[in-house]
Amino acid sequence: MWVPCGCTSKNVITFFSRRILRSYLHVSGRRRCNVAAWMPEAAGFEGVLDRAGLQDFSVTNIESFWAVVARQRLSWISPFHTAQDCDLSRGQIRWFEGGKLNVSVNCLDRHVHTCPERVALIWERDEPGSEVKVTYSQLLEMTCRLGNLLRRHGVKKGDTVTIYMPPCPLAVASMLACARIGAAHNVVFAGFSAEALAERIRDAQSNTVITVNQGVRGGKVTELKKTVDAAVQGCPTVQQVFVAMRTENPVVMTARDVAMEEEMLKEDVVCEPTAMDSEDVLFLLYTSGSTGKPKGLVHTQAGYLLYAALTHRYVFSYHDGDVFGCVADIGWITGHSYSVYGPLANGGTTVLFESTPIYPDPGRYWETVQRLKINQFYGAPTAIRLLLKYGDQWVHKYDRSTLKTLGSVGEPINTEAWEWYHRVVGDGRCPVVDTWWQTETGGICIAPRPSDPDAEIVPGMAMRPFFGIKPVLMDSKGKVVTSNDTSGALCIAQPWPGMARTIHNDHQRFIETYCQPNPGYFFTGDGAHRSKDGYYQITGRLDDVINVSGHRIGTAEIEDIVNQCSAVAESAVIGYSHPIKGQGVYTFVVLKTDTDIQEADVCPQLNNMVSKKIAKYACPDYIQFVQRLPKTRSGKIMRRVLRKVVERDLDELGDLSTLDDPAAVQEIIQGHRDLCSKKQP
Repeated sequence: MWVPCGCTSKNVITFFSRRILRSYLHVSGRRRCNVAAWMPEAAGFEGVLDRAGLQDFSVTNIESFWAVVARQRLSWISPFHTAQDCDLSRGQIRWFEGGKLNVSVNCLDRHVHTCPERVALIWERDEPGSEVKVTYSQLLEMTCRLGNLLRRHGVKKGDTVTIYMPPCPLAVASMLACARIGAAHNVVFAGFSAEALAERIRDAQSNTVITVNQGVRGGKVTELKKTVDAAVQGCPTVQQVFVAMRTENPVVMTARDVAMEEEMLKEDVVCEPTAMDSEDVLFLLYTSGSTGKPKGLVHTQAGYLLYAALTHRYVFSYHDGDVFGCVADIGWITGHSYSVYGPLANGGTTVLFESTPIYPDPGRYWETVQRLKINQFYGAPTAIRLLLKYGDQWVHKYDRSTLKTLGSVGEPINTEAWEWYHRVVGDGRCPVVDTWWQTETGGICIAPRPSDPDAEIVPGMAMRPFFGIKPVLMDSKGKVVTSNDTSGALCIAQPWPGMARTIHNDHQRFIETYCQPNPGYFFTGDGAHRSKDGYYQITGRLDDVINVSGHRIGTAEIEDIVNQCSAVAESAVIGYSHPIKGQGVYTFVVLKTDTDIQEADVCPQLNNMVSKKIAKYACPDYIQFVQRLPKTRSGKIMRRVLRKVVERDLDELGDLSTLDDPAAVQEIIQGHRDLCSKKQP
């Protein structure tokens, strides 16, 4: 992997540090000094004397708040003239119109001017103890060389480049190189199958793909180049594939392929950045919905970067010189916002984690914390629940004294895991920020911090909205619920800069999914409970989307694959509570009456199909064969009933009189008991 050597770090006072100091001195002796020292822009907000006042100001004066923050936090080529022009009812979201900037300049060049030898990336490779550090000046050189290479091969402003790579410095440089020359990037999780990758390449209309020869994770090698080769066979738009070398093992190269690192060394170290409009596309990122087709959510330049940077700084209390350890893959929005764009926009040092929580043993996270001196650790409840079961000894074995904040992301964290995370991992001294947000939101929307240092944190609750975020609960009739100690559909009452702008090539679907359910509000698809104290707790999805280990997958996507099996007549997929993964995949299958295939042979066939066409994490945990599915007289499958059966909540099955054949339910109940008694994995 092409990485310059000789990386060092230097303690330098950055532009932000000097500005904070000036703001603190300027307002010294006044009541607002604390909040202005904490957020310098607050000094100019009339009547803001504390953090609670800052929160109120941010939601009642959204244009003033975001305009001031955007001018101060981002480096502009041309200033914007309109802070926002948004109409949620029509799905129109535009921020900082008239402004021009370049995201890579904001993430790299301005920090190179002040602290070129500061470490930007720490690549925590799969092999323990073999980390690679990359400074801001080195990352800028890498980005410029790659940007020039892409330009030489015809990639231009407005193109979309698909990136199929594990977390590594070249993956980050690929993202930033696209941003530098004005191309959008489409990062695809390097665990997706060739068919899933091909679907995303075709929808994004990419003519360029960037990948590596092989991936390495948990001691296992995966053939990523071979996956790309298989995918592009069905992608006529792809003209070139850039191939980097993660391992020393050679791969077959075709006339379409470019040896990326070798060609990069021929390029100049200076790449002129393209001036981009605030609302130009920065990236596409595909996420699952309630239908079988993944959605290519579109995020734009200025608003996304600003929101990622601000949330990174204040939710985690990130300070200059800290080491931020987000262990998410770059193929997901968490990796985009909190491994790459948020930390780099803030001039931070960010960790790229390539391995797994249990390789080579269950102490891997905490050994990494000790070795890299990580200050903020951001991971998924799935991993926390897994490590909890291995016992405290794997945590106590390592020094975690550098930790200051612990974060949770991807799904609601249960109380037991939260308590263990706080008490054992954080020694009871590190606040745990249970963050709620989505690919659609671009960054964290609800979290326990920022708040006053002594403000309470309730285990397992996201709690407080971030600056500029105004959450509301809707009842079943679409009315806003104003009281506390109540539940409803979670919506957001006004736009914010980090939110997605549309679905690629399908704005009508964007409107129907997020804007029409509750006109004038952004519909998140999640349910929530607001406590008597006004804190928010996420209760789960309201649609047919399963959250498996933090990965969203639509039940319709899995059903589409299962139904392609020649022996299957129909199927129904639901999510169920899983002690490690949060939710597992439970599949009900009706076989065709004329099939000769045995049930025992169908199970591995279905798992292989799902693994091949989507990804391994989408494979069913349970497959229950049934004679018939519970349906209404109009033919709709009653998934609500199936969920109650699997969750063993038989007293809450509800009225079954509307079913075409109520006896089917009793058969399914007995089949579920028989299946569980066999302890199918």
